Amino acid sequence: MKAPCVYILASKRNGTLYVGVTSNPVQRIWQHREGIVEGFTKKYAVKQLVWYELHSTMEGAIAREKQIKTGSRDRKIRLIEAMNPDWRDLYAEVIA
Repeated sequence: MKAPCVYILASKRNGTLYVGVTSNPVQRIWQHREGIVEGFTKKYAVKQLVWYELHSTMEGAIAREKQIKTGSRDRKIRLIEAMNPDWRDLYAEVIA
């Protein structure tokens, strides 16, 4: 699947969170999961896809990413739990 996507990764339920944007969610999230991406997600083992949102344009996805990043941690958790109350790893949904 190639589509503009905003996503949130977590190290565990209520753990460290990472908000990102990509045009290729399958590839990018796989890179995070495998530790290929140097930086924050590798350092803090943030690998579980707990929330994502597809967009029709990359501009829309980037605007949404910025909106989420500037929000509070509590707001991010509410966003995750509205879609994924059990904090399941949603990666299988993305690659299906």
